[in-house]
Amino acid sequence: MEKASGSLYGLAYGDALGKPTEFQDYATIVAAYGPGGPRELTGDPALVTDDTQMMLAVGEALVAADPLTPASFEPVLRQAFLDWAASPDNNRAPGMTCLRACGDLADGRPWQRASQIHSKGCGANMRVTPVGLLPGLTGDQRAGAAQLQAGLTHGHATGLAASELTAYAVRWLSDGLAPRDLLPGLRAHCADQRLIYRGEWLGDLWQRPGVPTPEDFISRGWDECAAALDVVAGALRRGDPGGDPCLLTGAGWIAEEALATALYCYLLTPDEPLTALGRAAATSGDSDSIACLAGGFAGAALGMAAWPPAWRERIEYADRLRALGDAWDRFGDPPPETRPGRG
Repeated sequence: MEKASGSLYGLAYGDALGKPTEFQDYATIVAAYGPGGPRELTGDPALVTDDTQMMLAVGEALVAADPLTPASFEPVLRQAFLDWAASPDNNRAPGMTCLRACGDLADGRPWQRASQIHSKGCGANMRVTPVGLLPGLTGDQRAGAAQLQAGLTHGHATGLAASELTAYAVRWLSDGLAPRDLLPGLRAHCADQRLIYRGEWLGDLWQRPGVPTPEDFISRGWDECAAALDVVAGALRRGDPGGDPCLLTGAGWIAEEALATALYCYLLTPDEPLTALGRAAATSGDSDSIACLAGGFAGAALGMAAWPPAWRERIEYADRLRALGDAWDRFGDPPPETRPGRG
């Protein structure tokens, strides 16, 4: 079913569809595309944003870091982010948090000193999908890598927790988890992980004024994410009222709201991936990030069959997407420790 490819391409497709609607209000989007939002790629290639660029940086760093440890992952990920920051293609309205952090990473300081420790922007989790897709990881590797890749730029505990939740959502869906079970599984994961600080991966990132222990630091992030997931559950219980999803689950500029609104758009129509992408792109908030996350979820569940075949060669960076997807799709089913309640 090419689930790794489906998720990677789905993220890029959502990014491309959300690119022209970001920074527009809902009425303007509906006037241009209708209430269902954009449904067709435009351009040849169809251009993406920094979301896909940074996702590819994470994915390629994971490949280079084999075997995956904190010591192998951090230096190659740092260099991948610095290469992205210096690239002439980095002209897609990149996030200031990422740019500031990369500026500080460039002088070789410990990454914990470069991280923007008060930021929980969605840049922490819009790029984490490859960590969820990489086959054969232990629970600690998947959680630790998800949080480390977030922490290099966004040091807020909620950015770390939201990134881990995003990675696990992708992993569980690609492993065959029914969409109806996704939200309860993520909510339970918040409770299970609430007091677990992964010091081997994060070092002393937790240390800051007013935070007495690592557990106190990380629990705040899990609590904010749990509250956001509860908002999604409430919105889904009320059905689909139409209109701007951001009014129900948040504008998506911060990590937990990007996750929440993407989950909401995906879970409304999990068997209609193009509907989910259009709805996610027709949002008044961070449309490209919301849509790329929704596309990652839909593609993980349904594989490449979710998407029009003609899109595969039309999307920007198709060669890099194909290389990662083909490599990971060859591995087949993931180990059981990544399923809900066991990771």
